[in-house]
Amino acid sequence: MVCNGRPGLKSRSIIPTLLFRSPSDGTLSVASSGAKRDQASHRFSPLCSTNFGLFCFKSANLVLLVVRVHKKEKYFEDLHEIEMSLLKHLLGDLKTQIVFKLLDSSSYSEAFSHTAYRQLSQMFIAILFFHGSEYLLAIKYHGKSNVTLKSLLISQHYILAMIISVLEYLLELYFFPELKENWWISNLGLLMVVFGEIIRKVAIITAGRAFTHLIQRHHEDHHKLVTHGVYSIVRHPGYTGFLIWSVGTQIMLCNPVSSVGFTLVVWNFFHRRIPYEEYFLRQFFGVEYEEFAKRVPSGIPFVK
Repeated sequence: MVCNGRPGLKSRSIIPTLLFRSPSDGTLSVASSGAKRDQASHRFSPLCSTNFGLFCFKSANLVLLVVRVHKKEKYFEDLHEIEMSLLKHLLGDLKTQIVFKLLDSSSYSEAFSHTAYRQLSQMFIAILFFHGSEYLLAIKYHGKSNVTLKSLLISQHYILAMIISVLEYLLELYFFPELKENWWISNLGLLMVVFGEIIRKVAIITAGRAFTHLIQRHHEDHHKLVTHGVYSIVRHPGYTGFLIWSVGTQIMLCNPVSSVGFTLVVWNFFHRRIPYEEYFLRQFFGVEYEEFAKRVPSGIPFVK
């Protein structure tokens, strides 16, 4: 088969083509409208509609050729050869488009090299600092012998949530790259991460040994009710800080789905945890805590 005048070469043009047989020598060729156009002008874009148009044009050509063959036009003597040649050409173009869609990701790479590098780096740094500092502060106030890996605050559900958020980010970066270019939203999320981190760490430092990652069910000598500093503003500043920090990580990535999801999941967690924790606090401190709870809000919206 000869395509575009060169034996054995399959055309990669996205311009609709027609097969014809030369009246002089009977050679089967591919006629291409505008075949000399610069191939660089046909650079593949995942969002373009040329694939569908290509399929429609090639299918129409196939129908046209079959009709002309059945009319017994003298240039189309071999129905099987014509149909197979055109189908090979069609499938070759479609296969090329699919490969380009999967592998030709120059625009994706450009977006990843700038936008994603910054946003994902900020997220991973925020995660490492948050959990590393939690563990170190726990060792400082409670001693290394009394601290386990649970003080890292990393659970299977937490890991799953972060993996889902990264997958959402990568999918949206590929299909909707402009979504990740809203830098005022991303920077707002970064400010929330920093602000939430500061609130939580100030809460830990202010409470000292009274701050624990696990709910205490038995009163110990070093337990005391902390009502000064940031605790005079909200009763659970550590929870407030974590809520702001966790949601901020997703706003920083411009992840709309995970932003809503993290907000609902973290809020629901503290909505159930605070009443349970305060049940024991009321047993430990009695009327003193009752007055404190009436005077100072919890720090979590819609949780009394």
